[in-house]
Amino acid sequence: MSKSPVSVPQNTPVASTTAVLLLGSNLGDRRQYLVDAQTAITLQCGSVECTSAIYESAAWGVANQQDYLNQVVVVQTMLLPERLLQVCQAIEHTAGRERIERWGARTLDIDILFYGSDQIRLPQLTVPHPRMTERRFVLEPLAEVLPDWIHPENGRSVQQLLQACTDPGWVRRAG
Repeated sequence: MSKSPVSVPQNTPVASTTAVLLLGSNLGDRRQYLVDAQTAITLQCGSVECTSAIYESAAWGVANQQDYLNQVVVVQTMLLPERLLQVCQAIEHTAGRERIERWGARTLDIDILFYGSDQIRLPQLTVPHPRMTERRFVLEPLAEVLPDWIHPENGRSVQQLLQACTDPGWVRRAG
């Protein structure tokens, strides 16, 4: 008698995947929002493997906003990309995030920069993050923790992307 095939639910990956997230905040207690987000990510998304230092930068794309704190978080997750996005958005919502305007000030922003080496094009999610190579505030903390990570679309390392970045914005480690 032969065994029937094992069925794997479509909302669960077969193995864990390395997801690279960028946390950002420019309202309220910015540092505490990042700390609380890491806790929620650990509880809801998977094991946090490493984090960058916290970096400060001017708001990107808009004027007259407070400076941002940003941090890269590397997570081993069993969540599929769409579910990871849903969970990250729920964490943002819990932190008081309101989506009023593009690039508006926010208590917490969580972007999925990479999901393994996958290239994802869905209406609600594009991975690798489509504008990360243009933003120094993303590349600085990313290069701290994953300088040799290869961007799956352009084949360049994060360190090479940082060296080629023409973003004139300032970025510094937060004290």
